[in-house]
Amino acid sequence: MPSYIRALRAMIALWGVTLVPIRAAAEPLRLEDVLAIARDANPAIHAARFRAHAAEAEPAQARAWDDPVVSWEAWNAPNTMNVAHAQNNIFRVAQRFPFPGKRRLGAEAVVLDVETEVKRAYWTLWQARHRVAVYERQRVLAERFAKTAEQRYATGGVPQSDVLRAQVELTHAITDVQTGSLAIGTAQAALNALLSRPPTDTLGEPEEPRLPEVPASSDALIETALARRPELSAQDATIAGQQHAVALARKAYWPDFEVSVGRFFNFDARDGVGAIASMTLPIVNKQKYDAGVSQANARVATAEADRRRLADAVRRDVEQAWLRVRTAKLRHDLFVTTHLPQAEQAIQVTESAYVAGTVDLLALLDTLRGLEQVHLDHIDSAAEIETAWADLERAVGGPLPEAGADPEARKHG
Repeated sequence: MPSYIRALRAMIALWGVTLVPIRAAAEPLRLEDVLAIARDANPAIHAARFRAHAAEAEPAQARAWDDPVVSWEAWNAPNTMNVAHAQNNIFRVAQRFPFPGKRRLGAEAVVLDVETEVKRAYWTLWQARHRVAVYERQRVLAERFAKTAEQRYATGGVPQSDVLRAQVELTHAITDVQTGSLAIGTAQAALNALLSRPPTDTLGEPEEPRLPEVPASSDALIETALARRPELSAQDATIAGQQHAVALARKAYWPDFEVSVGRFFNFDARDGVGAIASMTLPIVNKQKYDAGVSQANARVATAEADRRRLADAVRRDVEQAWLRVRTAKLRHDLFVTTHLPQAEQAIQVTESAYVAGTVDLLALLDTLRGLEQVHLDHIDSAAEIETAWADLERAVGGPLPEAGADPEARKHG
């Protein structure tokens, strides 16, 4: 056997020792468990909850009155500045009262975004693992074909180029397994980051896709989204707050009041008490308050326009996600019912024909590559269904019932 073929074999043997196991024994990794961990540990969710807690404290601060004021006054103090001999020492407590009805509002939607990212990362990890399984199967088939080529070369049935081509194909398959194993590490690091865990923490084997039934129309989904999306609810609260601001701006035309009560300590006279009531005169600055009302009305109009923009974006997001799910489901079903059976049959027939000498090695390798691509596309379409479904749930504003067959019957391919 030529030395370069032996060198290729030695390289392949060396790589084979370092291959990462495709199906390491591991605990199942359930999507529901991963989502629960993310809800408890993801820092973006923690930050959102703290922001919401901080916002909840704002209305109580806004509704509170101004702090009361305690003051001391000395009237007609003598030149010696002995305040004990001042004609009046007055200690006063004052409180400002806004005109009845002035003050109020705050909100958030990070959890849905994080959950969608977790689902996408989860199915990317599933996809990476199953792609490596396809590469490993290709490696086994390429190794078998290489041995067949060597056997036929030894008997003079094929030229030496068949052996070399078969070894190159085997090398390519081994490289795919290696790079695919690195892709698993990349996907695992992405999911661990969302769970606030070290990137190399071991994760179990993701469960099989459930491949939900796709609703026949997006109309009901859009109606659900318009009722459920937290961004729209938050914008409704913003509009309500701006409408309250208009009412508040109109109340600025009314005066505020201040009442103070004082205790008089008098020199060479009887002590006593006093009171002062005062009132602002907004009419003097009417133009200022006219501008305030105009500004408040403009903010209401802006908030309402933003609400319409958000609603339009929600309709678009739902429609696009629904179409992606439908497209991926159609592709997946086509692979299951047509492409996969045909590709498997083609590789069997072509291998038998090569052994019999009725086709050349190039035809066998082309069929092998076609088989690999069909399996990869099949896996990608299943992952696309689940990631598109995750985007659809995000667009709708929460989980959707996965109507259809029994979960076992709906498993991947």
